[in-house]
Amino acid sequence: MTMSRSATRSGSSSPVVAAGGPGAGPARVGPLGRLGRASFRHRRLVALAWVVTLVAAGVLSVAFSGTFKADYSAPGSDSHRAQDLLDQRFPARSGDIVDVVVRAPAGVRSPSARADVRALLTELGSVSHVAGVENPYSTPGSVSRDGRTLVAHIRLDVVNPSDVPVLVSQHMLDLAGQAQRPGLQVALGGQTVEQAEQGAIGSEGIGLTAAAIILLFTFGSVVAAGLPILVAVAGLAVSSLLTGLVINVVDAPDWSTSLATMMCIGIGIDYVLLMVTRFREWRAVGLSPEAATTATLDTAGRSVMVAGSTVVVSMLGLFAMGLSFMRGAAMVTILSVLVVMAASVTLFPALLGFLGRHVDRLRLPVGRRRTVAVAVGGHVEPSRAWLGWSRLVERHRIVAALTGLALLLLLASPFLGVRFGFPDAGNDRETTSSRHAYDWLSEGFGAGANGPLLLVSQLPARGDTSVLDELRTTLASVPGVAAVEPPRLNPAKDTAVMSVIPTTGPQDPRTSALVHRLRDTTIPAATQGSGSSVHVGGVTAASLDSTHNIARRIPLLIGGVVALSMLLLLVSFRSVMVAVKAAVMNLFSVAASYGVVALVLQGGWAGRLVGIDTETPLPAFVPVLMFAVLFGLSMDYEVFLVSRMREAWLRSTDNGRAIVEGLASTGRVITAAAAIMIAVFAAFIPSQDVVLKVIGVGMASAIFIDATVVRMLLVPAVMHLLGRANWWLPAWMDRGLPQLHIEGRPEIHLPAPQPAEPAAAST
Repeated sequence: MTMSRSATRSGSSSPVVAAGGPGAGPARVGPLGRLGRASFRHRRLVALAWVVTLVAAGVLSVAFSGTFKADYSAPGSDSHRAQDLLDQRFPARSGDIVDVVVRAPAGVRSPSARADVRALLTELGSVSHVAGVENPYSTPGSVSRDGRTLVAHIRLDVVNPSDVPVLVSQHMLDLAGQAQRPGLQVALGGQTVEQAEQGAIGSEGIGLTAAAIILLFTFGSVVAAGLPILVAVAGLAVSSLLTGLVINVVDAPDWSTSLATMMCIGIGIDYVLLMVTRFREWRAVGLSPEAATTATLDTAGRSVMVAGSTVVVSMLGLFAMGLSFMRGAAMVTILSVLVVMAASVTLFPALLGFLGRHVDRLRLPVGRRRTVAVAVGGHVEPSRAWLGWSRLVERHRIVAALTGLALLLLLASPFLGVRFGFPDAGNDRETTSSRHAYDWLSEGFGAGANGPLLLVSQLPARGDTSVLDELRTTLASVPGVAAVEPPRLNPAKDTAVMSVIPTTGPQDPRTSALVHRLRDTTIPAATQGSGSSVHVGGVTAASLDSTHNIARRIPLLIGGVVALSMLLLLVSFRSVMVAVKAAVMNLFSVAASYGVVALVLQGGWAGRLVGIDTETPLPAFVPVLMFAVLFGLSMDYEVFLVSRMREAWLRSTDNGRAIVEGLASTGRVITAAAAIMIAVFAAFIPSQDVVLKVIGVGMASAIFIDATVVRMLLVPAVMHLLGRANWWLPAWMDRGLPQLHIEGRPEIHLPAPQPAEPAAAST
């Protein structure tokens, strides 16, 4: 038997009972509940504290903010040793390079072409951050054999392309555009140019706008929808300012802010969405705003803390990779998560103190107003639609489990053919200057001109290049080598660098084979006993080393994150099967998202949907990053779902009923939360940066798969098949594990039952 009550209690004449049923004293409320009650009562002080924190973070950021920098090379690798030598002994060759590629059908050596090229190079040489400009007419190998294409290298005074302001790169592009005329085409290439042409898309604004629309349709109220947005924006503002302090002490890549922003907006809104939903339910059973706030933090607040902790644990797994840029990205993201968690348990209850009585005000004039059904026992009944779906899964549990598993395996299958590597200018849009430069270099000098290998050598004696001269002769006859430039000495004449142009492009497997052949056989045989050490470096070699280094460390990441997450779930839910099942399901979910990423990178119909029209390699660090983030986010939905199942299980000890009620109670929340997270991540798909685009595709597809196939189908089906084993825990483990009570103690917050009115006396 149920009765309908509006979720809005203000103005109601029904009796409102304070939190804590009969015999439930304030001491029985957990720490989060007490924190929520204190924040509610001292809401002005809490709001002021967050304003002060924001101002202080801004002042500290201005005074002590660092700059983004990242080293993608593999520590201890051959390419890393080559780069170290360049940095220490050949600084003129260690800076980033901008390629100036010129095409002239009448020939680049004609007097008019020479004059135009020299004028352009003179102008480019005066641009900020330019350390030097090569003269293509005196540098061997700078003019193609047909005389129609030339390349001039501009060396910058920075190693990291992100250190060059976009305005500087844009100015160089403008100068190149002005130099073009009929019969003379100019294009600029290099990572600095690529970054300038990628531009910004305002992903944060797109994500927040989409989230606001979804929240409005979920709650039907501007006030209820605004609470998650306010908390997420506050968390984003504070964490963004504090990021400057983090990068002052650790190296972090510039894209780490995009990742942290995605996480901050997504989980900030999701966590508060869960608590707003629970707050409305507590109001529906008759609690005052203060009591409902206390009960919300004491129940849903616990789930939020555990969910946030799983995200932190997953991001900590990136430290196992031993890569500085991974550690930096992890620290920036963890900071955002911790700030959002703090806002969820302090700022949110304070906002309820201001708006709690009006949470359903400013309703949208669309749709049917949803009422909350309350059972006689006091708990909120799930909606009929979600109950129907839950019972359908229960009746067809075997079919549901097999269907879910088949879908995940089908989605994961494209990953078997994935090709690892770093995207280059050949994967840029056809209209960009960097793509034109790449294509013209390939046409004029061969595909290998876009990925030369740099051989860096410590000489046995100053100015003694005899070994390198012999090595150059040997290299010229090696299959796969198109050309070898003469060695160049540094000013001290103790270090030399020599460029080797492969016959194949940077992403070609034959180029990888050439690098291994040079390192394993050709160079050792040519330099044996000479006292000279030669290292193979350059962007192509560094990419190969980085991919190999990351691949061998992935088991450490997976093993560490899975083990720690399982331990956290074991303590939280006191169930062996819940922890094991969550880990296995999350691995399937991540694998399926990898398959989607591999499919779009093939450049076919799926790739064209997101703006990838060429076959593109997958940077090895992207699946690593995706695993750390997605495993944590998947655990969030697992916590939301299973915590309500456990709550129903403790109330009824009926496994089937617990699963049905838990799924039905959280289905709407998880669906809305997933839709918001998908919108936030999908906002990065329009980015011209292939890495950000791929991360957006992977994250959005993973959340969609996890919230639909996994949480709504596979998890409940498997739990129905497992029966009471879902909640099994060995007695010795039960005694040894701490009691977290993730579901809280909802019964102590229920209103005291009202005494029945005496029957009228008969006459």
